[in-house]
Amino acid sequence: MDERPIGVFDSGVGGLTAVRELQALLPRERLVYFGDTGRVPYGSRSPETILQYARQDIRFLLSKNVKFLLAACGTISSVLPTAYAATLPVPYAGVLDAAARAAAQATRTGRIGVIGTAATIRSGSYAQRLRALLPGVQVVARSCPMFVPLVENGYVEPGDAVTTTIAREYLAPVRAAHVDTLILGCTHYPLIAHIIGQVMGPDVTLIDPGRETALVASRSLAQAGLLAPPGAAGGTDYYVSDLPEGFEASLKLFIGPQGAGPVERVAIESF
Repeated sequence: MDERPIGVFDSGVGGLTAVRELQALLPRERLVYFGDTGRVPYGSRSPETILQYARQDIRFLLSKNVKFLLAACGTISSVLPTAYAATLPVPYAGVLDAAARAAAQATRTGRIGVIGTAATIRSGSYAQRLRALLPGVQVVARSCPMFVPLVENGYVEPGDAVTTTIAREYLAPVRAAHVDTLILGCTHYPLIAHIIGQVMGPDVTLIDPGRETALVASRSLAQAGLLAPPGAAGGTDYYVSDLPEGFEASLKLFIGPQGAGPVERVAIESF
């Protein structure tokens, strides 16, 4: 048993979908979340800049004595080198590998779609991982850069006209490829999964990277004997690199009032 917290980090607020899943799966665990709201988005930045930011995010969480690191950001997960992750002093999981494994298991036809930020799609990491897991798989990847600002501005209600129109345009080539599984390759996207699912149709399985990574973390902690002891209270501390007020509004959108917790600003550049 281990009472240290789980560290979760993201370029902004999208990783809160993974926090929501962890809170449901592991209610006894303490979580420490860092959202780099002062430097969001990562998806339009160079791999070198993303890696620099990710290392600072990780150093901050390690300063909080976390027992596990979860990269709840498709962009970070697609850029962070495996060799670097292997040097970390605590176990690490990223959304890319968890989502790719789930998609490889879910597909019936071997045709898988991937949507994500420009950096995630440009990296080709999902396609590479899927081909390693499932030789012969057909991967159709599509960048959807407007989805993140739509989510963060609250255009998430089922049937929202603006988001639905943009989703139809983005997803048209993915639908035309007749995929049967679609990876929501950015942790913002589960908040508009109902719109994406409606556009793609009922025969397409949607893979939520936050949920899949939370499941990986739960299994890894159990196998390593690192779960919190019975009776532990759980809870989440939130840290951001910009003003906390805007983040507090996002908490309500992504998690709801039950996931509330203290929000503190941190000077991430010092790590």
